[in-house]
Amino acid sequence: MLSITGLTKSYGNNQVLKGVNLTVPAGQVGVILGPSGVGKTTLMRCINLLETADGGQITVAGVTQNEGVSPREWHRKIGMVFQDFNLFPHRTALQNVTEAPIYVYGEDPQVAQARGRELLESVGMAEKADAYPGELSGGQCQRVAIARSCALDPAVLCFDEPTSALDDASTDRVVSVIRDLAAKGMTILVITHDKPFAEAVGDQIFTMADGQIVGTSSAGNL
Repeated sequence: MLSITGLTKSYGNNQVLKGVNLTVPAGQVGVILGPSGVGKTTLMRCINLLETADGGQITVAGVTQNEGVSPREWHRKIGMVFQDFNLFPHRTALQNVTEAPIYVYGEDPQVAQARGRELLESVGMAEKADAYPGELSGGQCQRVAIARSCALDPAVLCFDEPTSALDDASTDRVVSVIRDLAAKGMTILVITHDKPFAEAVGDQIFTMADGQIVGTSSAGNL
């Protein structure tokens, strides 16, 4: 489960987050919907410790950020899929997936590679394990990025505008992958400006405006 309570963040005199509150249970997809400039990306960066919130709490699977948990431990609990994929261009798909488990967390390479191949298979990319990002389409790169973010078995997986550069067919595949992950018990948080995508993928949709959650609805009732 992901729980955010009273989260605030300012840059100088500009308050970007104004007391954000939301909860996404395990096994569900929560979508934060809103146009650019309302604080969605700042919220996501605070969840992932890419920014430090000024106030409030973020709790994942019963553990609260900055309360006796190191950034290293926190990053094992939270996976992040970036808008521009952020794959290493000089690494194959499999090497991208296994990079953090092997070189950051010291996992046995054979174990990490076996797990990496399983993850690539789960997103329909097993046959592209030895391909480089430059040899893949945008949708394929997105699925490799999803597999990479699952490599440390996070409790929560966050997506930043996951379909902004994808065609309709690739978007449908990403929706399917996200729904499959939620069905396996993972908590998913997605930020997007795309209302049809939000309705297709979300269990809960949180409408964000001016640094706050201003409305919550279930899928089909947006």
